[in-house]
Amino acid sequence: MTMNWQTPAGMTRRHFMQHLAGSSAAVTASMTMGNAIYANAEELKKNHKSAILLWMGGGPATIDIWDLKPGAATGGPFRPISTSGDLQICEHMPMVAQQMHNLSVVRSMSTREADHNRGRYYMHTGYVPNPNIEHPSYGSVIAHETLEQRPELEIPPFVSIGGASAGPGFLGMAWAPFSVTSNGRIRNLEMKLEDSRLRERMYALEMIETGFAKRTRDVPAYEHAKVLKKTFDLMTSSQMEAFRVEKEPEEVKERYGTDGFGQGCLLARRLVEAGVPFVEVDLGGWDNHNGIHTILKDNKLPQLDRAMSALVEDLEQRELLKDTVVIWMGEFGRTPRINQNAGRDHFARAWSCVVGGGDLKGGLAVGATNSDGTAVDTEPFSSEDLMTTVCKGLGISTEKTFTSKNGRPMKIAGGGKIISELV
Repeated sequence: MTMNWQTPAGMTRRHFMQHLAGSSAAVTASMTMGNAIYANAEELKKNHKSAILLWMGGGPATIDIWDLKPGAATGGPFRPISTSGDLQICEHMPMVAQQMHNLSVVRSMSTREADHNRGRYYMHTGYVPNPNIEHPSYGSVIAHETLEQRPELEIPPFVSIGGASAGPGFLGMAWAPFSVTSNGRIRNLEMKLEDSRLRERMYALEMIETGFAKRTRDVPAYEHAKVLKKTFDLMTSSQMEAFRVEKEPEEVKERYGTDGFGQGCLLARRLVEAGVPFVEVDLGGWDNHNGIHTILKDNKLPQLDRAMSALVEDLEQRELLKDTVVIWMGEFGRTPRINQNAGRDHFARAWSCVVGGGDLKGGLAVGATNSDGTAVDTEPFSSEDLMTTVCKGLGISTEKTFTSKNGRPMKIAGGGKIISELV
């Protein structure tokens, strides 16, 4: 088998090795080769919580998708349809509409960051950018807090599909996102696992490294040996089969959609099934300042509808949804006012996110905006509130406090409040 590997944005080869070393230290149980990926699947599923973030880079127009305003001057041409839950969504999301009993829409998101980079950072960490500290992403935090549940896991605990996620901040490179393409390939590091010569060389090098470490009793030597062992375990682990989306039946791949996002969602399901705590799937292209409704109708919404509905349906049918929280969000929403180019601009004051699975309630519209979508009419919710609620849905205590490198105490999810309607 040939795999192409790609480290995340900002992760050098040195950092990649640190990532492997940190993972070795984090996973205290011994790792063995040859276990089939699904041999441990049932054990991995038991009380092992996971999260899948569907990241809509660019800022999606939630007023056209989850919180329509028919009849209002700001409403646009789309119409709401009924769903399997107690809410309506866009007519161009008919398959997701059938899964809304599993999902809830938080319609009263109100945040402050309407710049792409700042909004992306804030919605991934719960903190506004600060030059003096780099905060860990939610993916890193959730992986950190749940990895002890699964000592059998040999593959990375935080995988980002189709785009680089936010980094691990002060938690360190052991918790960095492991970036892959939608077909499970990781560029820049070729590995031919079927090559017996590779295995022989790795075994020989491992013996040399281990012997040297024992003779010298040098800490760097021991750490280097750990890195080598983790690298070898990762290269030879049969759990890497989870990345091989091409092994899925053709009808399954078609159901998700054969585009990058569809295959990315299918890969996310495979990774969660293998025990990965956090997976992010990227779907960019939502920065629609021009011709927004044509783009949504002809491209973005059919793509989203097909993949997201297949993912939620699969998770439910495989009894994974009760232990997997699904999150849909971007960095902000878009203006109720339609501009002169038939587009919508950046808008953080009133918009929507979607969550479901785990211990969270589905089928609800939580909060509300006013009649034209220009403001939140009910209690506003923030990134901190959303992720505190997600942590609650995963059984993660939000009372825990981390200490940053400069000694500052930092609460999980920024110390937000739980959205009570969802729990």
